Amino acid sequence: MKGPDKNTLYPLADHDKLCFLKNLVTNPNIIVGDYTYYDDFEDVRNFEKNVKYHFDFIGDKLIIGKFCMIASGASFIMNGGNHLTEAISAYPFAIFANGWESAMDGKEYPYKGDTVIGNDVWIGHNATIMPGVQIGDGAVIATNATVTRNVEPYAIVGGNPARTLRKRFDDDTIEHLLEMSWWDWPVEKISHNISLLSGGDVRALIEANS
Repeated sequence: MKGPDKNTLYPLADHDKLCFLKNLVTNPNIIVGDYTYYDDFEDVRNFEKNVKYHFDFIGDKLIIGKFCMIASGASFIMNGGNHLTEAISAYPFAIFANGWESAMDGKEYPYKGDTVIGNDVWIGHNATIMPGVQIGDGAVIATNATVTRNVEPYAIVGGNPARTLRKRFDDDTIEHLLEMSWWDWPVEKISHNISLLSGGDVRALIEANS
């Protein structure tokens, strides 16, 4: 069992609405791990269109781990969409020049850093991830959620703004899973453990690989 080819664009035969995303993205500031897939109802090339306000001159990165599942309509708002919310007016006067350039003298637009999605993260249909958010390994982002703050590993979050609904496992199990980091195993080892990885017995997975 060697598993699918991580370097193929369309891993499902005769189906071009799902892709291994790292083989599609062209923006060097979008970094995607192996086997992460994006599924789009219309065209997988919509993905980069859904990374909003991602301007080269800002330099922020969208970093997505391995084995993530990203549903159609998921969007990522980057730092270029930030405004001066603590000023009297949030209007971006300076970008229109013509004498308004001085509006930003001594000021900077808010910058919240890179957006980082861990490994084995499921991002549901029409979910929105805001700038600088970090989502832990194994997390689930519910359909239509708007994620405005960091998400803990193996948490399920939903709503607007998103809040933690529950954790997928108890804290001890989560610690073991993070230590195991199965997504970093060689693909042959992952293939050998497919039945355990897709089951619910974490202890059996740990014991089989201890």
